Amino acid sequence: MENTSNKEEQNNQDDSDSEVDEVEPRLKYVRMRNDLEHILQNDAASCIAVHPKFLCLGSYWGTIHLLDHQGNNIQSNSLQTHAVAVNQISIDHNGDFVASCSDDGKVFIFGLYSTQNNHKMSMGRLVKSIAIDPNYYKSGSARRFITGDDKLVLYEKTFLSRMKLTVLSEAEGGVKSVAWSGHFVAWASDTGVRVYDLNARCSLGLIRWPRSTDALPEYYRCNLRWSDDRTLLIGWVDIVRICQIRKRSIQEMVNRDLPEYAVDPVSTFKVDFYISGIAPLENQLVLLGCVKELDANGKSQRPTVHVVEPMYEDFSLVCANSLTLRGYKEYSCNDYHLDCLKEENRFFIVSPKDIVVASLYDANDKIEWLLSHGKFEQALEAVTVNNGKDCKKYTLVNVGRVYLDHLLASEKYDEAGKLCLKILGKDKQLWEEEVSLFFFFKLLLVSFANVTNIILLQVYKFARVHQLRSISSYLPRGNVKLEPLIYEMVLYEYLIMDPDGFLQLIKEWSPELYNVATVVNGILEHLLVHQQPNAALLEALTILYIHDGKYDRALAMYLKLKHGGVFEFIRQYKLYDTVHDMIERLIDLNPERAIQFLVEKESLEKVPPDIVVQKLQHNHRYLYLYLDALDNNGTIDSKDKYHGLLVPFYAEYSRNKLLPLLRRSDNYPIQQALDICSQRKFYPEMVYLLGRIGNTSEALALMTRELNDIESAIAFCQEHNDEELWNDLIDYSLDKPKAITFLLQRIGTYVDPRLMVQKIKPSLEIPGLKNALVKMLCDYNLQVSVQEGCNKTLSNDYFNLHEKLVKCHQKGILIDDDQMCVACNNKIIVREPRNLVVFYSKHTFHEHCLPDLKIVDSVICNSHVNM
Repeated sequence: MENTSNKEEQNNQDDSDSEVDEVEPRLKYVRMRNDLEHILQNDAASCIAVHPKFLCLGSYWGTIHLLDHQGNNIQSNSLQTHAVAVNQISIDHNGDFVASCSDDGKVFIFGLYSTQNNHKMSMGRLVKSIAIDPNYYKSGSARRFITGDDKLVLYEKTFLSRMKLTVLSEAEGGVKSVAWSGHFVAWASDTGVRVYDLNARCSLGLIRWPRSTDALPEYYRCNLRWSDDRTLLIGWVDIVRICQIRKRSIQEMVNRDLPEYAVDPVSTFKVDFYISGIAPLENQLVLLGCVKELDANGKSQRPTVHVVEPMYEDFSLVCANSLTLRGYKEYSCNDYHLDCLKEENRFFIVSPKDIVVASLYDANDKIEWLLSHGKFEQALEAVTVNNGKDCKKYTLVNVGRVYLDHLLASEKYDEAGKLCLKILGKDKQLWEEEVSLFFFFKLLLVSFANVTNIILLQVYKFARVHQLRSISSYLPRGNVKLEPLIYEMVLYEYLIMDPDGFLQLIKEWSPELYNVATVVNGILEHLLVHQQPNAALLEALTILYIHDGKYDRALAMYLKLKHGGVFEFIRQYKLYDTVHDMIERLIDLNPERAIQFLVEKESLEKVPPDIVVQKLQHNHRYLYLYLDALDNNGTIDSKDKYHGLLVPFYAEYSRNKLLPLLRRSDNYPIQQALDICSQRKFYPEMVYLLGRIGNTSEALALMTRELNDIESAIAFCQEHNDEELWNDLIDYSLDKPKAITFLLQRIGTYVDPRLMVQKIKPSLEIPGLKNALVKMLCDYNLQVSVQEGCNKTLSNDYFNLHEKLVKCHQKGILIDDDQMCVACNNKIIVREPRNLVVFYSKHTFHEHCLPDLKIVDSVICNSHVNM
């Protein structure tokens, strides 16, 4: 097929393929030329049939031309078969036989390689359509074909090569078109479309076509196309229908005289143009159509090709193109034809004087269209996804450079810089070429060493021309590195125009990309010229000192800047020994982080608490924060020795921590703590401290008189279990009716309630006295019951144990031959009978060895003697 990419054809759309819309097309169009041009100069195309091997073009002069897909004749002579225009051509599946019909009433079947099964028949009437059996080429087939005129007739070869004629249907208004696939045949008449099952020899039903007064179906060609053996595409007038042939279920056919197959509509929708052809494209449809309205001169408008995605009762337009075919102003809907090669997704669009071949856009076409329409991002994405598989003309680099030129012309420098990273990748040579063209850095050999000499000259040039900052984020910084000068130039522009951006680059970029000493000198000279210290530049200078190994200068700069990174810096480079004289300055910088830093394990080893306490002794607030954090650090053993300092600090800064400290620690002077609490009137703390030193009466007095907390007072008395404290508490409560009530309810289980009841004035009115007395008596009775139960249990245990002891004493004691007399050290058992003395301690004696039992030293032996 000839490509229309030459310059002349691109400039003359009337002589090329199509108009280009802003919506990306799916199809590209190429006009068929070669021998076809000579054919159409003297004749006109009336129909077409396409096979993967060749195509057959029927003309108005009744000739059938056999052409290849580029428009070249493949036979020396055309087939002069008919006297008038060819109405329809049909080709079998293998491309061996061609069938044609015409208004001259003749039907021809001729073989391209054999004449054995050729037929030349005269019907004596107008034959509008013909369809040859797809399996006509097979020797075992019946060599069948179908013709359509006022009825649908099947012709098949029988015994002795006779031709049998079978009328399949009497069509109402005549057969308009026929399409054959497998054992199904579809044809159209004035009333609608029928599908016929050749195996069952029955019709599967009529698909009636809607009639409109504006466009009657009989005046328009019905376009039938099988997309597969079971799917029928119909385009007639301005309605598209997709029908699916399915096999009926057993349940549908039980007790019903129905065909084995049924035709179900899958999709039906209406378009706004007259349909001249229909063809499948993957899951979409290609529709060739004519605009319904005429132009201003009353002439026909250009035909259109629509790619649509069908839905149930609607469709979605994918793209549409208007075709400039020769003589289109004189043609109507029925003058155009559409045929296709489904396997190749190629479409042949035929008008009487022109043929255009449409095919899917390939990767090169897609990218070319995107570039020509300024859709650079989509073009770049397309070439990236393709990755050179099907795209030979375009690469990521050349498409990216076109896009880059566009961005530079539009002054979109940030986007251009980002694009460089994508298209140049890690190719050092490409980077240096682009950077040299983009920034002219070879013409401006600028370095930090002579900033002061050219500062006024170059600032304007960088701001107006170079836009170095736009590409800074995308310069290669990994294994591939550019010349140090390029990075130094970028840093220079940031130094002059964006100090914060300069600092960010210093943080991100490896010092291996540039000369650190040169950049440091540039910063110092810049600061010297402007005499205005900038925090971002000072911090950048600090980082550069670190890169250069000058940690002492870096630490000094951090402290000068009061930068929070000083703590990480000290940890990273182990500079603990250098912070002894700057502890207070570190806390000034960030008290929370500084205190946390000082109480870390590694810091405590290098900066002991004694040193910190000494350095902070004049700053009580900081010392309090440090000692508090130190006390909360559970890994320190010696922290208790600072509790004496913490007591006054807690009293001043955090009283809620004071009492817990007093309770858990013994490492503070109690009297000093008591004095501090007394001065500040911290009564709960005073109560605890007075209790610790044994001054319980004063502690109880504080609770009752100052705190007025009778419940805590009761708990205090319970804790110390002192009768005198209970008497003091009772005396305190005698003139307070509410306190009496509360006390009566609580003391019943601890003291004899009569002590309190006897002291209450008879005339005193006490609220809730009855309930309090009941509670008190219940508690007292409970206490008495418990005591009685305890005594009874104790008595039982006493007698049980005594009985056990008596039984134990009554047991015999074993004496064997191995035992010795403790006094004479001879065996205790001898031949002559002797009395023995055995003590409870198991000491055994001969009786004559103990003239006087009082001399036995053993207390057990003296108190327990068994004979």
